[in-house]
Amino acid sequence: MNDLLETWLPNVSMIWPEVWDATYETLYMVIVGAVIGYAIGLVLGLLLLLTRRGGLTQNVIVYNILDKIVNIVRSIPFIILMALLVGVTRVIVGTSIGTEAMIVPIVGATVPFYARQVENALLEIDPGLVEAAKASGLGTLDIIWRVYLREGRVPIIRVSALSFINVVAFSAMAGVVGGGGLGNLAIIRGYNRFQSDVTLVATLIILVIVFVSQLICNLLAKRLQH
Repeated sequence: MNDLLETWLPNVSMIWPEVWDATYETLYMVIVGAVIGYAIGLVLGLLLLLTRRGGLTQNVIVYNILDKIVNIVRSIPFIILMALLVGVTRVIVGTSIGTEAMIVPIVGATVPFYARQVENALLEIDPGLVEAAKASGLGTLDIIWRVYLREGRVPIIRVSALSFINVVAFSAMAGVVGGGGLGNLAIIRGYNRFQSDVTLVATLIILVIVFVSQLICNLLAKRLQH
C-alpha cells in the first residue's frame, strides 16, 4: 500500500503530517466560522423577515437599512472583504494572519449570505399558520419559536447545507492569503511547486468535507420531515 502511494502520490507521501494539519485547520475555520456566522445570520434573517412589509413587526426604515447592508456586503468579493476587514480582524484576534484571524472575514461573508437564505426560506411558511398563531393570542417571540423556527426547520437545514459550501470555499481562499488549511496547501505547496498530486489530494479532501456535510444535512432534513 505504501509503495502504491509513493508511486501515485510521491510528494504527498512525504508530507502526510502537513496534510492532516491542513485538514484540521480547514475544519477549524469552517466549523467555527459556520457556527458563529449561522448564529448571527439567523438573527439577522429573522429581523429581515419581521421588519419587512407585512411582517410581524413591520418597520420599512429598519428593513431597508438592513436590506441594503446585506446586499452591499454580499456583493463584495471575499478576497477584497478580507482586505477591508484587516483592521477589524487585528482588533478582535490581535493579528491579521493565521487560521484564527481568517475566521473573522469568513464570518463577515457568511452572515449576510445566510441571513438572506434564512429570510427566503421562512417566507415559504404558510402565512395562514402565522395568522392562526396571532389569532390565538401568541406574542411575537412565541410565533418566532413555535411557527417560524419550528415549521421552518427543514428549509433552514437546506439553506444551511447550501451556505456550508460557501463557507468551505471561503476557507480555501483564506488559506491562500495566510490562513493556512487545504487552500494554502493546494496553492503554495501544490501549484507553486508544481506538485500536482498535493493539489489533487487537497481538493479531494475538500470535496469529502462538502459531501459529508451535505449528506448529514440531507439525512437530518428527511428525518425532521417525518
